[in-house]
Formats: sequence, C-alpha cells, structure tokens
Amino acid sequence: MSDKKVSRLRRARRARFKMRELRAVRLSIHRTPRHMYAQLIAASGDVVLASASTLDKDLRAGATGNVAAAASVGKLIADRAKAAGVTKVAFDRSGFKFHGRVKALADAAREGGLEF
Repeated sequence: MSDKKVSRLRRARRARFKMRELRAVRLSIHRTPRHMYAQLIAASGDVVLASASTLDKDLRAGATGNVAAAASVGKLIADRAKAAGVTKVAFDRSGFKFHGRVKALADAAREGGLEF
C-alpha cells in the first residue's frame, strides 16, 4: 500500500478506537473519486443500522463525485437514521480530511437532524 493510504488508515484506526471506547453509534463514511458512502454502525460495531450512498437509485441519476452529491447522501443518511431511531452519532471520517465532500456530507447530516 502507498504511504498515503497507510497514513489514512492509521488515523482512522486511532479515531475508531476512541469511538469504540465511548460506546457511540458511528456515522462512518468512505470517499472515492466517483462515489460517497455512509453507514450508521451500532456501538457494538457488528451491526449496520442504516446506509446511504451515491449508488442508491434516486441519487445515481446526476453527478456522483461532487459536493452536491455528498450533501444529498448526508440528507439521506439523516432521514434513514431518524427512521432507525438514532439521533446522536460519532462522525467517523475514516481518516479523510474534513473538507470538501466530507464536510458537505457532515453538514447535510447535521441539518437533517443528526447530532455530532
């Protein structure tokens, strides 16, 4: 693996350990050049409560790798979290920098009613 990816995974591991220690429901994201993915993972770490991505049928129609698409994924995951009965989460950015698409997804999820 490249040094860049190893560093990102090291940052992610450190943050996830802290979230596991706090027993918090995680809003975990993954970013690729083409798509954005978001999952709500239970505090135990073994159950996915809800998920959303730009691969969903209603979001796939337009561009999938830009800030607007990330914001729509954030709104969708917030709606699905409310349906699952989750309002408070810990934001797991998976080692990615908090700017651009990651920030857009987080802001949209906050506007949708998630607290983190």
